[in-house]
Amino acid sequence: MQQAEDFRQECDALAQILEDLPHETFDRETQFKGWSINDVIGHLHMFNVASRLTLESGDAFSAFYAPVAALVGQGKSMLEAQYVWLDGLSGRALFLAWQAECMTTADLYADADPKTRVRWAGPDMSARSSITARQMETWAHGQEVFDCLGLVRTDTDRIKNIAHLGVSTFGWTFINRGETVPEPAPYVRLTAPSGATWDWNTPQDDNQVCGNAVEFCQVVTQTRNVADTELQSSGDVATRWMALAQCFAGAPNDPPAAGSRHPE
Repeated sequence: MQQAEDFRQECDALAQILEDLPHETFDRETQFKGWSINDVIGHLHMFNVASRLTLESGDAFSAFYAPVAALVGQGKSMLEAQYVWLDGLSGRALFLAWQAECMTTADLYADADPKTRVRWAGPDMSARSSITARQMETWAHGQEVFDCLGLVRTDTDRIKNIAHLGVSTFGWTFINRGETVPEPAPYVRLTAPSGATWDWNTPQDDNQVCGNAVEFCQVVTQTRNVADTELQSSGDVATRWMALAQCFAGAPNDPPAAGSRHPE
């Protein structure tokens, strides 16, 4: 499954900027909700483990996730719940555990049937969707680490998986907010890192989003405000979507304020 290899490469790209980081630097605060680099890597690590276990069996996932869900049900944040699970793991040791888990998870999904249904905290999904979500989250949360360290990431065409997820969750953005999904879905035309052109949906001059694929992915994953990009939106539907876009599960989140996310 190519998406598993794309996930592996996404993890490698993040690992390259972390592998020589001193232990104490993992406590540095990012621009994402005050999370530290430790918070980011711990979050990615916990849900990579969850993704591996759910591929093994639904029961394995349920046994893993039940204590986490119980803590959240008691009023703990997901961040607080993850620290109970991590049990003191941080810094260099956390980095090495995360890195090893990335490779194990990628290996397992590489050999999986893409159509296999797996259990999750929300609705069940396919194995292909599960590992694509892991790539998306690694890329998105990786952005705050790149920003925190003052680095600009060099992206490749593997982000097409994330762009596709962004387009596919057009309706989710509105449903998640209790709104009626507007029709039709906007036409999306993006320029890939390689210079290739990617497009989705029916061409519509008065209802479209056009521009750089990396910037589109940044907007749908809420790592940048659309005002901080050069994306061009035409029509009320496309414009409102870009102002609210959310390709990830969970409660409705507003994008970061304009100008608040950038390399430090």
